[in-house]
Amino acid sequence: MLLREPARPAVIREHPMAPWLAVATVCFGAFMGQLDASVVTLAFPALQRQFGVALAGVQWVSLAYLVALVALLVPVGRWSDRYGRKLVYLYGFVLFTAASAACGLAPTLAVLVAIRAVQAAGAAMLQANSVALVSTSAPAGRRRAALGLQAGAQAVGLALGPVAGGLLVASAGWRSIFFINVPVGVVALAAGWFLLPRTRDRATRQGADPLGLILLAVAATGSLVAISAVSGFGLALPGLAGCAAVAVLAGAGLVWWERRAAAPLVDLRMLAATGTWPPLAGALCAYLVLFGPLVLIPQVLTAHGGSVVHAGLLLSALPAGFGLAAVAGEKILPPRWPDRRRCLAGGLLAAGCAAALAIPAPDMVIATWLGLLGIGLGTYIPANNTAIMTAIPPGQAAAAGGMVNMARGLGTALGVAVVTLALHAAARLGHAPAGPAAAMTALAACALASAWAGRGVGAGHAGETVSAGGRDSQAVPR
Repeated sequence: MLLREPARPAVIREHPMAPWLAVATVCFGAFMGQLDASVVTLAFPALQRQFGVALAGVQWVSLAYLVALVALLVPVGRWSDRYGRKLVYLYGFVLFTAASAACGLAPTLAVLVAIRAVQAAGAAMLQANSVALVSTSAPAGRRRAALGLQAGAQAVGLALGPVAGGLLVASAGWRSIFFINVPVGVVALAAGWFLLPRTRDRATRQGADPLGLILLAVAATGSLVAISAVSGFGLALPGLAGCAAVAVLAGAGLVWWERRAAAPLVDLRMLAATGTWPPLAGALCAYLVLFGPLVLIPQVLTAHGGSVVHAGLLLSALPAGFGLAAVAGEKILPPRWPDRRRCLAGGLLAAGCAAALAIPAPDMVIATWLGLLGIGLGTYIPANNTAIMTAIPPGQAAAAGGMVNMARGLGTALGVAVVTLALHAAARLGHAPAGPAAAMTALAACALASAWAGRGVGAGHAGETVSAGGRDSQAVPR
């Protein structure tokens, strides 16, 4: 069993491109996670047909994964800061890849949902480290560009997911969407072994916060089950009320406990001192808006006789725009724009495009709006993540990255839940054709919330300084 981080070969460690090779390796994990997320949504109609379950039940293939992911991101990030980010990252690939193969062999929906929770543990080991590995590996002054490349890799995964998912589901069935992770995981594991640097800045030993972990998981699960019940999950009214009450009590208990815990799961004092609450809220809203259409479009098109391949091709415009902005934003936008101005511009563009998508239109127009929506979010998210990581001390980089990815996980889960709720509510009110417009209107409101949160990005701390070249000038610990 591997207990210590393996060193890079000297020829790689001393190469001038070594930092970028490490960044490229992390992009494998970013690609893999988003490929899985976007592929699974294309399988929802097939899963509904095979298991005879409504969307409110099938959505738990995603929600179980996301709840487990959200609960584990911060503690895994803390363990990584203590025991080594590379070590935890490598074990994450092993677990995620093995669980992906097991998902492809699942005999029932219940087994599939359970294995997805196991798969999420591997994903947490990857995602809690990804932002920290990029931030600490990137050359000094190039952190935002490196995080933009990571966001671009996520966009590639999102872009290939709908197309590949549509083709795989149509030709080989839904099980193939999980098997596709296996070869990518094997390649990424080998790359991580040889190309990732060992951890230099390790956090001091911290205690665990099992009560905080339980309260977070209960609050998230209770909230999502309550939303699912309202969305047609089949839970009786007493069960719905009970889940909602448990979620509220667990959420209140979490806030109360985290203010008193010796080693809190979510360090509220640190978030307040560094001013990272608004960026984290903005990240949640932005990922909600990014993921919502990935659930909505396949449901709408297949309900009207369209194919999942058609839905995948149409959806690819969204992550394509996201990737373009994330990778090329440094060259397109004015170089002296600070992160908060980029967040505000990206959030407002996303809100306008989401509102436009509420209006029925031909496929070409929808694809155009989806592409522009992706550009807005691709402008917002890298700048927002840069502001968060710049504000956090280097020794807590993985824990901070875990909170970024926790916000992403919660946003993604809420994106699934909001779209499902909007479609079900419209159908129950006898206005099913209005469901997609209601869903996109809700997403537009969330995009506006992210733009509002972006106004405060970088304010209140000295971490955000922009050089004449438009790069974050804070030196990265080596």
